[in-house]
Amino acid sequence: MRLGDLHKFFIQEGIAADPRKSAQVEAQLRKAKSEFRKLKSSERKFFDREKFWNPYADSRILNGDPEREIKRIMVGIDIDVSEILMAKELSRSKEPIDLVLAHHPIGIALAGLCEVMDLQTDVLKNLKLPSKVAEGLMNRRIAEVSRRLHSDNHTQTVDAARLLEVPLMSCHTPTDNHVTRYLQQRMDQKKPKTCSNVVDLLLAEPEYRAGAALKSGPTVLVGGKKDPAGRILVDMTGGTEGSKEVFARLSQVGINTLLCMHLSEQHFTRVKTEFLNVVNAGHMASDNLGINLLLDKLQKKTTIDIVECSGFKRFRR
Repeated sequence: MRLGDLHKFFIQEGIAADPRKSAQVEAQLRKAKSEFRKLKSSERKFFDREKFWNPYADSRILNGDPEREIKRIMVGIDIDVSEILMAKELSRSKEPIDLVLAHHPIGIALAGLCEVMDLQTDVLKNLKLPSKVAEGLMNRRIAEVSRRLHSDNHTQTVDAARLLEVPLMSCHTPTDNHVTRYLQQRMDQKKPKTCSNVVDLLLAEPEYRAGAALKSGPTVLVGGKKDPAGRILVDMTGGTEGSKEVFARLSQVGINTLLCMHLSEQHFTRVKTEFLNVVNAGHMASDNLGINLLLDKLQKKTTIDIVECSGFKRFRR
């Protein structure tokens, strides 16, 4: 499969697994085209035209010819210069690495991370939060993330890939969409009675068992193990953590337990004051599950070898 086709495949599957309604995703793509048409000709050269068909600004080809054939991919959760050097060395000593695939965004994909957070706004609206409330809470958080990322050295790893001629791609929200949909379906079908039962359901997945063996598996973060789980919301996509002020609103719309992959100390402090249980599934384990679900689809479509690195372990279903 060519690099460009691989990227498009990931985006298409990400859209298919998106927790939003299809009309909401389509509205985002139309909005990008509308914004472009309103720009002056001098401004259009700076516009990211991939937004016309790709709703995930955190998932991009960062280096490499889209026509290049991809037969072997080195996949990692976090990719930096050391993994780029590793890929170059492996290509010398073994079969060539045709692509390094990062889960967490880097380069322009990291600079655009805040742009995917509107996904969370739509999810909150679908939970029946008033549009004004959902937009108000998330707009403040999106602006905060944008300010924090603006001064980062986004291109460091991409520059290394360019100099060493190593193709590089990031795929973030499409894989997070997969873990979110998969776990939400599992929780809705199995209806675990307690928080402990939620953890048991997670441990039925090999990624979470592997995480538990490394002391980073699922745990009940807020609430008791025997507390009723009630209605469960899986919150694992949309760029990064949303507004810490949303927790009170979630309990008001009938959410009893939040199932997340990580929680900052500020978010943890706030959620403790609300009427919500929180089960932390584990960050690396959850990212592994999302990537594996997407790679299962890819390897059913074409023969591509996977090399594990940087916190990723391949499990097939």
